[in-house]
Amino acid sequence: MPRPSSATHAANKASTPLKTGFPAVISDRTRILVLGSFPGEASLKAAQYYAHPRNQFWRLLSAVLEEDIAALPYEQRLLRLDVHGIGLWDVIDVCAREGSLDTAIRQAQPNDFSILKAQCPRLFRVCFNGKTSGKFEPQFQAAGFDTLVLPSSSPANMQLSFEQKLEIWRGIIR
Repeated sequence: MPRPSSATHAANKASTPLKTGFPAVISDRTRILVLGSFPGEASLKAAQYYAHPRNQFWRLLSAVLEEDIAALPYEQRLLRLDVHGIGLWDVIDVCAREGSLDTAIRQAQPNDFSILKAQCPRLFRVCFNGKTSGKFEPQFQAAGFDTLVLPSSSPANMQLSFEQKLEIWRGIIR
């Protein structure tokens, strides 16, 4: 069977439909913002941040906040984060991607972060959930925010144990 040419492969990648991420979950109470890269397939399907059952995001935040928000329905999770002054968003607004791996992201268009100062006047710390979102750290440091790049909560990131990740994630509220 003949292999597809590189031109055919490039055309298939170019024809991948663009996907749109979620709006920011922020308020005037937001003091800390956690930025991911872009929602994975399970999250897009559920229309919820960090919906993949093996993603450790909600477990990590539950441990950091010492409150079992992972056990709550999604909308209540978001309300509890707001009470704690934590917002959620992604660095990428629109992209083409097959599957859920950050390495498959193409044609990425970043979110418009200029809204943050007006909508989140108390925002002082921006945390990045993984290396892909962490590429935006210099931009936020230059804007005067305290920053922290976290190990990814993704199930694809198996380099650190949950406990090792948690030790770094505790820096969100330190």
